[in-house]
Amino acid sequence: MNDTSPDWQPDPMGPGAPIIPPTEWDLAPYNRWTFQRVREFMPTASIWRGRGPVLPLQERIKDIDGIEFEVGRRRSTIREFLDKSLTDGFLILSRGEVIAERYMNGLRPHCQHLAMSVSKSITATVCGILVHRGLIDTESRVTRYLPELEATAYRGATVQQVLDMTTGVVITGPYTKAYTHQHMLMQAAGWRPVEYHDYPQTTWQLLLRLTEQESPHGERFNYRSPENNVLGFIVQRASGKRFPELVSSELWAPMGAEQDAYVTVDRGGFPCTDGGFNATLRDYARFALLHLRGGKLNGKQIVPSEWVEETRSASRDLFRMFQGAREYLPKGAYHNSFWIEDPEQRAYICSGNGGQLIYIDPQTDFAAVKLSSLPGPEIGGIEALQAIRAIRDACLAR
Repeated sequence: MNDTSPDWQPDPMGPGAPIIPPTEWDLAPYNRWTFQRVREFMPTASIWRGRGPVLPLQERIKDIDGIEFEVGRRRSTIREFLDKSLTDGFLILSRGEVIAERYMNGLRPHCQHLAMSVSKSITATVCGILVHRGLIDTESRVTRYLPELEATAYRGATVQQVLDMTTGVVITGPYTKAYTHQHMLMQAAGWRPVEYHDYPQTTWQLLLRLTEQESPHGERFNYRSPENNVLGFIVQRASGKRFPELVSSELWAPMGAEQDAYVTVDRGGFPCTDGGFNATLRDYARFALLHLRGGKLNGKQIVPSEWVEETRSASRDLFRMFQGAREYLPKGAYHNSFWIEDPEQRAYICSGNGGQLIYIDPQTDFAAVKLSSLPGPEIGGIEALQAIRAIRDACLAR
């Protein structure tokens, strides 16, 4: 091994590194390596960028390293924040221009990085396109599209309640505790080898096991990852296309992505729509720019502007249900599979385990993308938002 590589990291000069445990490949410390190489560890499906031109990103690079912000009476600079928060990639868009772009921990511009639950917002954006086409009605019941779920607790729930995670379905967790639903999902989605033979073997089999209801549908917010896979099955059923082809034709190609994306798939071929998306830093930035521009890029209305605006406009009931759900969003809400910062500014956020973040603020024409490999789901949330807000405020002051 060379002196700078961990014992488990492959070394071209000495191919004797220990095998990364297949039950821990997505956990620290291995995620420093694996979040950039997911397809080396499990099956995936490609999302083609299409034959069209790449959407150029205009640049006006600025020095943001010395910008200061404060969390808990401790002041930090952006440079310090990026170093200590295990950043892999960081990009800032202001007024349509890239003003900062960083690649760290070996990430390269052409390399895809795991999005984790940022994937949920991408899935919901595709859903919005299908809603505009008349293929999905968000007020219709889930069982209109997936009648097989009539025997589950999703009976009576609407598509909108799935988008907002306000169904009353019992989904147990955490994903680190055996025999909870979220632990089962790790094996069902193909992220873990088959160790528990009494577990569901596919994502669909897991959903069929969700037969208990803890509250009336639409009464409470409860963030549960398996919920988004219901949405994934709905968009596939409504469109008649597999999710990778649907994302390619409706989103990735029209917005002018530079590289193919890819998504993890389970043993039945279903993509992990709640957490398995992988793309480059710049293509995540194009996704953010698409939202900043009201769903329109390359002279085409790709995502309905009404869907983008409605996503930012969560109801009072959703803000009320959300209270206390996330410490770093004290005034927030969750709507259409995005996190809404507050009812006034209405910036909205895609957030994922390990420090994945896309922050979108149309009001100030500002967006930030952060790809990371932190060891936990909620680590650094407050600090990341404060750092991004400080950069936004500095851009407004110039």
